[in-house]
Amino acid sequence: MSKIRKIALEIESSRSCGRSLLQGIADYARVHGPWFFYWETGGLEKAWPALSTLDVDGVILRDVGKAEDLLVSGRGVPAIVVGHSNDDIPGIANVITDSSSVATMAAEHLIECGLRQFAFCGLPDKTWSGAREKAFCDRTGKAGFRAQTYASPGPAAAASWATERKHMAEWLHSLPKPIGVMACNDDRGHQVIEACKMAGLRVPDDVSVIGADDDELVCSLSDPHMSSVAINFEQAGYEAARLLERLMDGDAGASNKIMVPALHVVPRPSTDVLFVDDPQLARALRFIRDNARQSIQVDDVARAAGLSRRVLEKRFRSAIDRSVLDEIRRVRVDWICRVLVETNQPISEIALASGYPDALHFARYFRRERAMSPLEYRRKHRRASAA
Repeated sequence: MSKIRKIALEIESSRSCGRSLLQGIADYARVHGPWFFYWETGGLEKAWPALSTLDVDGVILRDVGKAEDLLVSGRGVPAIVVGHSNDDIPGIANVITDSSSVATMAAEHLIECGLRQFAFCGLPDKTWSGAREKAFCDRTGKAGFRAQTYASPGPAAAASWATERKHMAEWLHSLPKPIGVMACNDDRGHQVIEACKMAGLRVPDDVSVIGADDDELVCSLSDPHMSSVAINFEQAGYEAARLLERLMDGDAGASNKIMVPALHVVPRPSTDVLFVDDPQLARALRFIRDNARQSIQVDDVARAAGLSRRVLEKRFRSAIDRSVLDEIRRVRVDWICRVLVETNQPISEIALASGYPDALHFARYFRRERAMSPLEYRRKHRRASAA
């Protein structure tokens, strides 16, 4: 009979990212266990005092500050840290969000909305927030735009949201309009939308807001509902459990870092705008978005816009630096990617829903656009057990 390994989990379940991490860990253990979990439902503060007394084979924990104490204690228990507040800790395996890809994806979404003015609202003294700010500014800068950044008030004001909200509202009011704002995470995005209301600004007409982490509850509590970058925390949990097993087996060559990838933007009303001065071009872009799953052609878009094909192509090149066909493909493939990752629909059903006669033609099209098959894409961007 296999030894039952005892694993301590110090990961909060109050947020969707924590629950997704726990789900990925549980899925790995279900296939590769048996594992027994010590998990404190009351939160990390209650869990820490008990951790030092537990007889465990491995630990996956969230609070990186406490993790360093665990390493120094010399207990020699294999540990994996799911980082959030600080940099990765030398000597311990770390799970780190790919902040660069998250912020780049958010910037590209706002640029595709036709925005030409941008800003970033982060949190002070958070390394991951700073990394997202830099990547956001780099991507908007590459497109020829300069992003403004939010400067938090002093520590005393920042400790009180009631006080900081006025400061943030004044900052938002001072920005040029319309503007696209990325918040470092969904909680901050929710605050940005609140501050917009205080400043008398309309979302998304004056300020388009996008967050990160795609916490559905937080995004739904925002008014309007907030767009966000989805991050594959479930895959991270699965890979963290896989790595912990290798460490418990004494594998000295095991990697000490897992990068959590961004998946895609989940668009919601907070960025549901198309800022294009040309109304006919706006109609064309809206037609493409509304018919992402259909096999539309350039001529269909030209008819919807009320323009000749030649004139439409010229305006597309001038306004968004892409051909009409490029835009059709981009929007279409983005929709297919979301369906592959977010649903369990068979490939054959997705092919038919996308207007293809069979899965073979669908797979050829997708491989041409993404350099991999639909099934390979699903396996890469979802946890291994689900694939």
